[in-house]
Amino acid sequence: MIAHLQGKLVEKNPTEVVIDCGGVGYHVNISLHTFSLIPNADFIKLYTHLQIKEDAHTLFGFAEKSEREIFRMLLSVSGIGANIARTMLSSIEPRQIINAIASGDVGVIQSIKGIGSKTAQRVILDLKEKVLKLYDLDEVSVVQNNTNRDEALSALEVLGFVRKTSEKVVEKIVKEDPDATVETIIKKALKSL
Repeated sequence: MIAHLQGKLVEKNPTEVVIDCGGVGYHVNISLHTFSLIPNADFIKLYTHLQIKEDAHTLFGFAEKSEREIFRMLLSVSGIGANIARTMLSSIEPRQIINAIASGDVGVIQSIKGIGSKTAQRVILDLKEKVLKLYDLDEVSVVQNNTNRDEALSALEVLGFVRKTSEKVVEKIVKEDPDATVETIIKKALKSL
């Protein structure tokens, strides 16, 4: 019903924004990913998803169309509501969610607060084929990258580093050099941690 909102940014918080469109202020729920992409400008545009329930009409906003599509895919999974989908997009990058689903990496999905192993498995089971087809991914290469990443993370954990901190550093390294070996990832991570 409401595809996007474009207007004056009135209020900006990590979980919500208020956008004035022609004198009407729209309260829009956002993920941390979208929050990080919203420019410090007076006027912004967000792609939206309107959720209608008996007791509320709730708008969710996204800086990128692709994030909105992932949000909608997640909503199609039984047991995933709008708030859990938003938490997923706030916890890890949309691209990481896609890669985790494509490679069947239950651990990444399960590492998100509020997601148990059964729900993580259901997300992968329900969305894997759709994700592989939609994003035209080669399953084997995704698994290879995640294997190196996961092995590096495990090694860093054994060395006594906090997993959450290590994940951010390792993700940055893998993004810059997708073909990095486990050793390379660990060496670069140790310099940053």
